[in-house]
Parts: sequence; structure tokens; C-alpha cells
Amino acid sequence: MTENTTRLDHVVLWVRDPVAAAGFYEKNLGLEPLRLTEYAAGTVSFPSVRLNEETILDLARHSLAARMRVVPGADESAGHPVNHVCLSLPAHDFDALRARLEEQSVPVSELSHDSYGARGMARRSFYFGDPDGNIIEARHYD
Repeated sequence: MTENTTRLDHVVLWVRDPVAAAGFYEKNLGLEPLRLTEYAAGTVSFPSVRLNEETILDLARHSLAARMRVVPGADESAGHPVNHVCLSLPAHDFDALRARLEEQSVPVSELSHDSYGARGMARRSFYFGDPDGNIIEARHYD
């Protein structure tokens, strides 16, 4: 890991039930839940799931928006998810994810081919929604 490069640290997703959201991401994407015990005990405001060694998704309850006063208007962001978050996976994990989502009856989009992204043209990609309406794109480059 190079310390002098800019990297994505975390994305905060607004969710109704952080524990259920963590379960969705663990079950379907294999992401490691973080701070669930502390969240249940009330010692932290939200749990997270680990995407990789450098990046996490924070799962914040909509009610936290009232405390979001870092810049004017930030408290109005609850319920306004980003357009989508894109996760790049190896081809075999991409295929396994799509199969798991279909087994769980999670609607998925048609496959797209040759979509541009951070690493150039991705061979395949598709979209799906989490239980809170956040849109996730899955893709692979290899």
C-alpha cells in the first residue's frame, strides 16, 4: 500500500436497519461486518462492512441525518442515496454474486459489456439494489 496516493476510504449509505443491511452485504457480497456488537450495545452510531483492506461502507440509519451538520444542508441528505456504488470483482466472484442474488430473488439488470470505469473497459457489469434502495453496480475487468 502506498501512503501518498489518493484512495477511496469509505462511502456512507443511508439504511433503515443497519444490522439487516450488514447481513445483506455479508450474505450476498461476502463483506465482513464491522462494529455490529458495538452498535447493538449503543457505543457506536453505526456499523460498517469491509470492502477491502482500505475501504469500508458505513451503514447509517436515516435518523443520524439530524446530527449531520458538517456543511450547511448536509442534514437533508438522508434518503438521498448516491446514484450508485460500483464494486470491481474477479470474474468468478462476479458470476457467484449474480447467482446468489438471483437465488435470493434480488432483481438484477441485464449484463452490460465494455463499460468504462477506473481501470478502463470492464468486460461485464450489472446493477442491483440493496434493501434500502441503494444501487450497486458489480463489474469485472479480467
